[in-house]
Amino acid sequence: MRVGVLTGGGDCPGLNAVIRSVVRKGVDEYAFDFVGLRDGWLGLLQDDVVPLDIAGVRGILPRGGTILGSSRTNPFTHEDGLRRVQDTLAAHDVDALVVIGGEDTLGVATELSRQGIPLVGVPKTIDNDVSGTDYTFGFDTAVGIATEAIDRLHTTAESHMRALVVEVMGRHSGWIALHAGVAGGGNVILIPERPFDIDQVCEQVKNRFKINYAPIVVVAEGAAPKEGQAVLKDQSLDEFGHVRLSGVGEWLAREISERTGKDARTTVLGHIQRGGTPSAFDRWLATRFGLHAIDAVKDGDFGVMVALQSTRIVRVPLADATAKTKLVDPSLYDEFEVFFG
Repeated sequence: MRVGVLTGGGDCPGLNAVIRSVVRKGVDEYAFDFVGLRDGWLGLLQDDVVPLDIAGVRGILPRGGTILGSSRTNPFTHEDGLRRVQDTLAAHDVDALVVIGGEDTLGVATELSRQGIPLVGVPKTIDNDVSGTDYTFGFDTAVGIATEAIDRLHTTAESHMRALVVEVMGRHSGWIALHAGVAGGGNVILIPERPFDIDQVCEQVKNRFKINYAPIVVVAEGAAPKEGQAVLKDQSLDEFGHVRLSGVGEWLAREISERTGKDARTTVLGHIQRGGTPSAFDRWLATRFGLHAIDAVKDGDFGVMVALQSTRIVRVPLADATAKTKLVDPSLYDEFEVFFG
């Protein structure tokens, strides 16, 4: 059997660990042959296919990013996209795909599966917003990076007695903001699931200054005030129809300064959160996902996604996993309100 492997969407710590795991077990235990599809779905549209073997994946476990490249390409927005995907697979005798990606990449995989293409999904996103799995790899690394940044910002905030706004990733879900904000001792944590009251935020900031404490506000990029829409720098869309978020951090800092009379600055962590070497947990989880994904291929169990549930790796239908975004439970957010303000 010849198996194709692709990585789609934003780069993410742990992608290479999955590739390595899939190839190692597929070759050693099942004698599969592998090819890599360059730059996600774009490789299938452009017939950009490279050999993939054990020598090619040696030493990539601790490396960030992806040796196969990635893109936010949606084949269904391209002319004859489905046919071109099918033609590339047929031209290279690819019998099945292992698709490593987040909600958009796996959404395409779900539709291709419905069209009869045999594939298995592996959930990847630092946002941790894929349903059906407790955690996605990349999330732990992103939280660790954001937490370290918040820890460092406390000292400069206190030295200058100013409010610091830390903008982290999280388009529709606030998992990174909540986890890193709590771990880093943030005084205000704002997430997309709960529109915030800017007056209340400013009051919480003022309360901190009253006790001679410089506040840290942690905000997910998709968080929005109650009375308005998400604050954007850029209205352009990617191929999945998503706006390129950013700007809420700067807006918050400006509002805080104007409303409280205190100096406020912004730090936007951006792509730093998903770059560099993966954490030990993400290497472990990505490796397990890869092992179980190639087992599903061997079993002919297509149209599924491997997922972490408690400590077990299970298979869930791709259609279920991509039907909705996994959001922060309101009760989980409420647990930490005692630390806000």
